[in-house]
Amino acid sequence: MKKIIPFLALFLVFCSQPVFSQADSLDNRYAVTDTQDVKITLFDTDDLFEISLKFDISYYKKVRSNVEYLDAILIYYNDEKDSVIKNIKVKARGHIRRTGDICDFPPILLNFQMKDSVGEEFSGINKLKLVPYCRLGYEDYILKEYLVYKLYNVLTDFSLKVRLFRVNYINTSKEKKPITQFGFAIEPINLFEKRTGTKEITAAGVTQRGIKPEVLDRLALFNYMIGNTDWSVPVHHNALAFAKENPEPDYQYLLLPYDFDYAGLVGTEYGIPFETLPIETTRDRLYMAVCRSGTEFINDLKDFTDKKDQFYKVINDFPYLSARSKKDMINYLEGFFDGIDKRNTLVNNILRDCNWFEEQANLKIR
Repeated sequence: MKKIIPFLALFLVFCSQPVFSQADSLDNRYAVTDTQDVKITLFDTDDLFEISLKFDISYYKKVRSNVEYLDAILIYYNDEKDSVIKNIKVKARGHIRRTGDICDFPPILLNFQMKDSVGEEFSGINKLKLVPYCRLGYEDYILKEYLVYKLYNVLTDFSLKVRLFRVNYINTSKEKKPITQFGFAIEPINLFEKRTGTKEITAAGVTQRGIKPEVLDRLALFNYMIGNTDWSVPVHHNALAFAKENPEPDYQYLLLPYDFDYAGLVGTEYGIPFETLPIETTRDRLYMAVCRSGTEFINDLKDFTDKKDQFYKVINDFPYLSARSKKDMINYLEGFFDGIDKRNTLVNNILRDCNWFEEQANLKIR
């Protein structure tokens, strides 16, 4: 079955509440009120970070609550002889991967105590999103999605940083051997805001026309390159709007993508396009943004062609992904770059798609 969220609802319905707002039941000791003067180092390196998480995993997987926090112990090593043990809280997060039948292990949120807000690896971190294994056998999908974030880092600094983890999961309710899987942490939005001097816009009413054109085009072309149609500006779906501090009245917003597991480049077994889109699989590309002129698209694509070798280097130099999966990712990207030819094949396809998009989403900007 295809995803059943109506297409027009994704693009035309405005949310009246912030998408990510929710009440926390923790007391103040699990909250970092200000990390402005704390040096954040977790995302400064691409080195693999090995940790252990010990908590009632059986209950976590059964209840899948994004409200109820569970006690957990986080363990990691500064060196072979020096271990660090932290008492933290964890809860499930996300939407499809949390509530559906897709994932055996839902995405997880780590919540640190205030006293852990300074020093060591998690300095300045309050709440940390961790993308864990979805189910056994899906580990390549996690590694591919991690690489998608790294590809967008190549294009722009206005992108979320990620850090690759190897996680040992220890279930306190069963005496079983720990399960060890790759996962990755995503830069918290509050840290991203401080790094970029921006503030997230959660109010309703932001459309593609309110986004700075070069920012929207870069994001839309990137999503087209990786085969991602699972995003929408009006409902803040996998695309968050931001404003610079003290913006002018006619300010155009910036846009940040995230959550790429439905991208064709990742190629998850469960990935399916919305049922109203004119594509059959997530491996089919579809441009989902307002139209520009052919000349503008040609100019926009130059940044991609200039960084092609860097894209491929990110994938080829990654030591944890199988050679077969690397080859699949490179071949899929080649399908994008092969269209940048003398006949403007890629640009013509984008123009066809954007006209369809504007008609469907009623976003004509003439």
